[in-house]
Amino acid sequence: MNKIWLIIQREVLNRVQKKSFIIATILLPLIFPAIMAILVYVAIEQKKSATKNVIQYVDESGYFVPDTSKFIFKKFDGSIEDAKKDFQQNKSYGLLYVPTFELFAPKGLSLYTKVNPSPTEVGDLEGMLEGRIKELKMQKFNIDKKILDSLKTDISIQNVNLSESGAEKKSDSNVLFGVGMAGGIMMYMFIFIYGAQIMQGIIEEKTSKVVEVIVSSVKPFQLMMGKIIGLASVGLLQFLIWIILITTVSTLVLGLFGLEMPQQQMAEQMTQNTEFQQPGAVEFLNVMSQIPFGYIISVFLFFFLGGYLLYGALFAAVGSAVDSPAEAQQFMFPITIPLLISYFGLFTFTLQDPHGTVSVWLSIIPFTSPIAMMGRIGFGVPDWQLALSMVSLVAGFILTTWAAGRIYRVGILMHGTKINYRVLAKWFMLKG
Repeated sequence: MNKIWLIIQREVLNRVQKKSFIIATILLPLIFPAIMAILVYVAIEQKKSATKNVIQYVDESGYFVPDTSKFIFKKFDGSIEDAKKDFQQNKSYGLLYVPTFELFAPKGLSLYTKVNPSPTEVGDLEGMLEGRIKELKMQKFNIDKKILDSLKTDISIQNVNLSESGAEKKSDSNVLFGVGMAGGIMMYMFIFIYGAQIMQGIIEEKTSKVVEVIVSSVKPFQLMMGKIIGLASVGLLQFLIWIILITTVSTLVLGLFGLEMPQQQMAEQMTQNTEFQQPGAVEFLNVMSQIPFGYIISVFLFFFLGGYLLYGALFAAVGSAVDSPAEAQQFMFPITIPLLISYFGLFTFTLQDPHGTVSVWLSIIPFTSPIAMMGRIGFGVPDWQLALSMVSLVAGFILTTWAAGRIYRVGILMHGTKINYRVLAKWFMLKG
């Protein structure tokens, strides 16, 4: 155990003392606020200098009534062919053609532009025309628009979780969806990135012959465990530093523009205005206050460590078997398949139906549980399922570490051998 601890210390110190680690740890949290600052600045300047696009229109139907809230409309008196020629010579953004059409089957409406318009701009024009046709239909049937509008009623169902003890807790599926999606994506990125670092580090030491000196003092399995746990510690340290720096610097950047973090804005509005005009924001804040972020972060750290150690052992086995990253590519695909399944399953099953059969099994199987469980945890996971998932993940880590160790002990000292799956199986079955 002392030798494994020494390997852990060596890995942590070697990584932390590198300039690349310091630069990545400090620079990356600064990049996000810098991007945020640039985007906020550009958005503010664009809003100040924004001008409406000019659209010419030819109305043969007599129905069109321009809405100038989003565009500047200029009517062209003449045929559509003459309008096209004029449009090609002027600086108007577009040419809208409204031919004579059947009110209940409108066809032939066209927008001519010199460049491809955005979906938002096309949608605005379509919405404007649809609203106008709706008004004409109501006029034809002698329907009062005010009466029709009064028939519309917005319904908002409040979701309240009722526990066995009778306690009530408000929740919002959209908020929980966002929490699950963010947790699952972060889990996928961190496991893949830091797992690949293990493989890269082992390949570098193997090709530089450093590992032969180390193995003379410690067993290959101790070396593998030390490297995996050491890099896990570095990853957690870097992750915590990123959270602190990104939160702090983002707050400072928003402060420079006279803005605040969204939760701060909402809290101030509620304290300054007792008749708060945005009940939806109040509900959102109430829901956010009842989400157990401490519990979710704790679960995230457990599954990050478990998933990282599980996949780290497999990446270590691959790194020990090959002599270059290029050779490792053929063995990377089987390892990444479960990660890809859980990543796509996050959007296909877990977030859509977090309590469904597929989602439950994805969150219990060790190879997919880290990502799937983060997608489910915000929606509430029964204690027995969480416990079973944790136990399965620990068992999976032990199994993959044992299997990877059998390959690692042989592959770490092999050089110049043509590696394929048959050779890996032979090393795995080798006694001793």
